[in-house]
Amino acid sequence: MYHYSANVSHPAAGSAAGVLDPVHADTRDAIVFQRCTWCGTAMYHRLLCPVCQGSELRTERSEGVGTVRHSTVVHRNTPAARNVSLIEMAEGFVVRGRVMGPPVGIHSGDRVRLSTAQDPVRGEPVFQLLDEPYRGAWT
Repeated sequence: MYHYSANVSHPAAGSAAGVLDPVHADTRDAIVFQRCTWCGTAMYHRLLCPVCQGSELRTERSEGVGTVRHSTVVHRNTPAARNVSLIEMAEGFVVRGRVMGPPVGIHSGDRVRLSTAQDPVRGEPVFQLLDEPYRGAWT
């Protein structure tokens, strides 16, 4: 059972565990993520660290470069096919987003860069391919 004690110091408003810093929350040109101050694990929009369960998370800004780890084509609830991809960012966290281009042309291992931090329709990050990968005659 929890009892409130007036003698215990409480954290200031806005410094709650897992809550993104309000200064960075409105940025549309970057992805913000959390890093655990205890073990250094990077994560995307969590309340607790998935490794050590720590609640002291600091907000950081991502460089916006990553690698496609998984991509799939979705035909549901949309007039045209679209892709949904899992992007592993250079900082070590994974984010779900969309990669611009033909949905069947996006593959695991493709390097991407952030185009828009928040799609106005779906609210997810949008990425673009960094360079056209060489696929050769074997694919």
